[in-house]
Amino acid sequence: MHFLCNNAAQIIFKKDLTVLIEFKVTNFRSINGTQTLSMVAGTGNELKGANTFASGLPSLPDILRSAVIYGPNAAGKSNLLRAMQFMLNFVLTSQSLQEGQNINVTPFLLNSKSRTEPSEFEVIFILDKVRYQYGFAVNNTRVMNEWLLAYPEGRPQRWFERKYDHVKGSDDWYFGSKFSGPTSMIDVWQKATRQNGLFLSTAIQLNNEQLKPVFNWFQQKLAVILPVGDINLQFSIEQCASEDGKKQVMEFMNSADISITGIELKKTPFSSNILPTNMPKEIKEHFIRDLHGKEVTNIRFLHKSTDSEDIVSFDISEESGGTQKLFAFAGPLLDVLAKGRILLVDELDTSLHPVMVRFLINLIHNPEINKNNAQLVFTTHDTSVLDTDIFRRDQVWFVEKDSESATKLYPLTEFSPRKGEALERGYLNGRYGALPFIGEFKF
Repeated sequence: MHFLCNNAAQIIFKKDLTVLIEFKVTNFRSINGTQTLSMVAGTGNELKGANTFASGLPSLPDILRSAVIYGPNAAGKSNLLRAMQFMLNFVLTSQSLQEGQNINVTPFLLNSKSRTEPSEFEVIFILDKVRYQYGFAVNNTRVMNEWLLAYPEGRPQRWFERKYDHVKGSDDWYFGSKFSGPTSMIDVWQKATRQNGLFLSTAIQLNNEQLKPVFNWFQQKLAVILPVGDINLQFSIEQCASEDGKKQVMEFMNSADISITGIELKKTPFSSNILPTNMPKEIKEHFIRDLHGKEVTNIRFLHKSTDSEDIVSFDISEESGGTQKLFAFAGPLLDVLAKGRILLVDELDTSLHPVMVRFLINLIHNPEINKNNAQLVFTTHDTSVLDTDIFRRDQVWFVEKDSESATKLYPLTEFSPRKGEALERGYLNGRYGALPFIGEFKF
């Protein structure tokens, strides 16, 4: 049985043109040197219009709708997405850290120098036809550097920068001429920023209007799922609360050959009797304490009987793992498509048939469905979609460990593959690297 609390807050989104251009990360978990993921399309014309879209800025080339990342287990694929997730979470929450509270960031630990250096994150994106470049560097105790550039007319404007001075033991601040606001308020925002908090996050809390588009890009346009099997069903269930939303989810499920005739939601007062009998005592007590006095939602799928007109209902827990996962994925994906968001997914292929993975990718690549230019970045082990009929050569990336056991991210285009090259065969034959090393095992 699946149950969910019904008091989740609704998130309101703006419909602005949003584009992920590039993400950089340095010295984070298995990543040592700077690794860069670019969503800028190359000069090739293959799958143009389906897999690419115009950036909206005359100075920039087309943008890719998706990117796929391959590599062996433990090579660092997930850490690239974790880096983006850390950046997202720190932007949204850093202002709430108390003075002296540690920042939960992990540098590359297999090198004595990197262990003492900050982790650095930077993203370049477009929102409402303005290009932004925002980044920061942090260690466990403080923000070492933070910067924001805007390109409202294609020309760079450095709005602000802070940099920690080790000699003085304090931050040096710079505010550009295009950074707006009364001098008195800039001083307030600056002084309110703790050493373990971001200026961006703090200024937003104190009603800075100019920085809202940057903060909103993180809050409203970026979603990271690690891994896809951990998607909470809540979002999809909330989509089904309205008849239109329920219809969309059903159409999505049925188009993926998951034959259901209806979705049934039933709200009931929470009772401890619905908890599994084998649930550990501590966890059961947590649920009872947290859900006491609240309503929960039970979701059931309706199916047509094979030998009659009868309708049979199944609790979602009675459905296959693939069906559960696809339903959980339905809400976020439909939301991303509707609002033109950027979705990063780890292990997209987990519990899904290769045909189903191809189906999901094709939704992103279909401009008739993906009308708002949503973008998808995902990791996978499914080589069946490593095909030039599905991906352009500049959409494919690989990850492997270098000689120092650090994660290295590199594009397929480094190998100058021919147009129409058999990418899956080339990858499995070792042409592009990023394969697991299988040693001899004796028992």
